[in-house]
Amino acid sequence: MNFLGIDIGTTSVKTAVFNEKLEQKISLTADYTLDSHGDIVEFDGEKYWTIVKGEIEKIKSEMSVDALAVDTQCETLILTDENGTPVRPAIVWLDNRAVEEAEIITNHFGHKKVYEITGQPEITATWPACKLLWVKRNEPEVWAKTKKVFLLEDWILYKMTGRFISEKTLQSSTIYFDIHKGAWWDEMLSFIGVEKEMLPALYSSAQKVGEYEGSAVVTGAIDQIAGAIGAGVVKQGIVSVMTGTTMVIFLPSDNVPAYDEKSIVPCHYNYDDKYCLLSWTPTAGMALKWFRNALCENFSFKELDELASAVPAGSDGVTFLPYLCGSTMPKYNPAARGSFTGLTTEHNRGHFVRAVMESVACMLKSNLDYLGLEVEEIRAMGGGANSPLWCQMKADMTGKKLVTLKNKETACLGSAILAAVGVSFFANVEEATKMIELDKVFESRGVDYTECYERYTSYDKLLNITQ
Repeated sequence: MNFLGIDIGTTSVKTAVFNEKLEQKISLTADYTLDSHGDIVEFDGEKYWTIVKGEIEKIKSEMSVDALAVDTQCETLILTDENGTPVRPAIVWLDNRAVEEAEIITNHFGHKKVYEITGQPEITATWPACKLLWVKRNEPEVWAKTKKVFLLEDWILYKMTGRFISEKTLQSSTIYFDIHKGAWWDEMLSFIGVEKEMLPALYSSAQKVGEYEGSAVVTGAIDQIAGAIGAGVVKQGIVSVMTGTTMVIFLPSDNVPAYDEKSIVPCHYNYDDKYCLLSWTPTAGMALKWFRNALCENFSFKELDELASAVPAGSDGVTFLPYLCGSTMPKYNPAARGSFTGLTTEHNRGHFVRAVMESVACMLKSNLDYLGLEVEEIRAMGGGANSPLWCQMKADMTGKKLVTLKNKETACLGSAILAAVGVSFFANVEEATKMIELDKVFESRGVDYTECYERYTSYDKLLNITQ
């Protein structure tokens, strides 16, 4: 049997087919460009389906597909009339026009109540509740035509099956979904003026909901959860760390942590009808890429690794704060900026490179400490996992075992696993993830990063000051 995982990212669609042993047989990538103007970020909703449909056709021209599932970002909205025809362009998750509406919701409900119902400690313009209230207040003619509210995965499922359905992980950050009951939050819907009939029927992940051209269609999960499944992160004690442009830490959890007004870590509904925590930072791999493009444009990343490896742990006193786009966790401060400190005439290019890499390892440690959960193993994903030096730094900095994965398309694999579970090829996700192949293992070698981390945290306290 063949299982297709479809990962719809912000600017690309990745598709990959896996066989019964979860071996990747084929993969494709289709890029697209968003329509972005300041805080306004939109895309033609029909084009999402056109791209996905085209990629499926390419896959099926090469091989059969027994079952498929889709993962997407959470907050992209597609509004349609009663016939499923879009009444305006899709409002992409990056869109931040609904700032005033976020304030209105905050003033009415407060952060504590919203967190205790939805798991979201912040109320931002990103969340669909805020976006829907914006449309209602600013586009009344569009709102009058709106009869169905889709998120992106919902929309693709609708196009495939004709059914108006959703899966629960996707709804976590709408702030109108009760993650304790796994149902809509009536009080929020009433406040923003959304009738329940405008929302899809709710399903758990890994449930067969229809067929598309001979393939079973199965409910998926949000991209971060699909990626975690594809990395085998399905129990407490194992976490995943995605070091790409940003850094995302994913931790399964059996419960929703109690509200803490100082915490901004969101809790999401997980594929297993339990929960997961997501911690993220806006710069990680981006910091190294920025340094290369600005100051080492003729160097490859492998050559940067070689420069950094010639410098001892701690970068001989050089410290970098990687806040090129502000800081989020554990300290939320959009105004924070990056900086190098501790420079002398003895330092060279390698010291700068290593300091950048060590700063991301320090961020990882600070976030794991902030979350306060027992961690036995870190599974590394993203471009940063391709650097053995960086992986070893993270293992030494945190004192945890860190492993990389043979399959790099973890979100596609996670969706394919959900598809396979949905047609009962695997009894459950946990059974399937036993087949995931690990690649390299990095054990902590006892390198002492204590002074390096203390420097990082002390400079953070001095320079990363919230108003």
